[in-house]
Amino acid sequence: MFKWRKLSTPVLVLTMITGLLLTGCKGEDSQPNDRTKKAEERVKITFWDDNAGPQRTPIWEELINRFESENPAIDVEYVGLPKDYAKSKFDAAIAAEDTPDVASVYTSWLPEFSHRDALLPLDSYFENWNEKDEINKEVIEFNKRIVHDKKLYGIPYTQNLDILWIRSDWFKEANVKTPETWKEFFAAVEILTDQSKGRYGYTIRGGGGGSFQLQRMMYAYSGIENYIEDGKSTINDPKHVEFLKRYFEMYQKYTPKSDITNDYKAMIANFDTGVAAMVQHNIGSFAEHSEGLTLDQFEAVPLPKSINGQYVAEGGNTIGISVFKGTQHPDEAWEFVRFVNSKEAQNLWNQTAGQIPTHLDVLDEKWVKESPHIQISAQVYDDPNTIIYEPPFYLPEYRTILNTIVDPGIQEVLSGKTTVEDFLDEWANSIETAQKQYEEPLSD
Repeated sequence: MFKWRKLSTPVLVLTMITGLLLTGCKGEDSQPNDRTKKAEERVKITFWDDNAGPQRTPIWEELINRFESENPAIDVEYVGLPKDYAKSKFDAAIAAEDTPDVASVYTSWLPEFSHRDALLPLDSYFENWNEKDEINKEVIEFNKRIVHDKKLYGIPYTQNLDILWIRSDWFKEANVKTPETWKEFFAAVEILTDQSKGRYGYTIRGGGGGSFQLQRMMYAYSGIENYIEDGKSTINDPKHVEFLKRYFEMYQKYTPKSDITNDYKAMIANFDTGVAAMVQHNIGSFAEHSEGLTLDQFEAVPLPKSINGQYVAEGGNTIGISVFKGTQHPDEAWEFVRFVNSKEAQNLWNQTAGQIPTHLDVLDEKWVKESPHIQISAQVYDDPNTIIYEPPFYLPEYRTILNTIVDPGIQEVLSGKTTVEDFLDEWANSIETAQKQYEEPLSD
């Protein structure tokens, strides 16, 4: 589904060249009132970053500097939101009708935000943009297909893929083969665990956000293509029951006891500080791993092929720039959207973050061809047998179900308070109820 041309992987250190902010100096004969008038003509727009932190905030700050240099009449105010709390901040802002002008927004949020009438359609802006044909057509069409009115509410500037990060040095030391099947995965987890050394074969994300990773692991194992079939969710399919029983049985035997409360940062820290041999995440955590580990200590490998022998990836694993409907400056907001998706900006953002650009010209860059983990992504996405399953992003309740039912449900299973079967049944039933409610207006 998400094919690209000439794909290849990352340079390890990106030297950030700070762009000069042009001040537009006037001659000595300029009058003070002229300068005041120019200042008053400047437009200020607010940009919200959905994943602020030491790795990504500096990228946005540099891009904003460059944008303001090219657009001296526009000021961009940066507001960084921590990843784990960003969605709730957006929800509150939409409810209060106090949204930013423009923001970085996960593709999975678009159906809900557009259903709440919070976003501005970008179709006409995009069609008149001279670089529109350079943006991966598949990701544009996907974003339009998953929303209720089939309009374009976000332009993806980056694409991702869930993989396994492994301590390749531990694998070599123990003479363990890199896992290509789930049988090999579970065997490696057991072999690489040595609790006397404080080492575990794997680390589970049992805290906030664990539902996303768990779901991707389940479908990667089962190879099931449809999330919902004839109104019934495949979440509680027997193959998923089989997988999760084996997966959750690893807890405390081959994974740390603290996994039950692991959020993203704790999970990544377990890997980067030598507690766990493997962690399942996406290629976007490359920058964090490369800060704590040397390149000969870790590497990215695809999630094992399904029990049917195919790679599986989740559709819509992109992040885009959206304009909120409440903006008083839609044209200026679009200029920022356009800039972030330009070749220059995508090149800087994706090289630094270690993710896949959606601008086709950037895929020809040398750093892409030299980035092993992006090459792994190409291996998966370009395999003609790869299965792309699509979660029901279009359901307004989808994210709420993951946050309020699935995340705490993972902890219930890990603590022994519920069974895998009951956990998956509750998850499936909530999805089916949401699907039924979604279809009712359509059948009236």
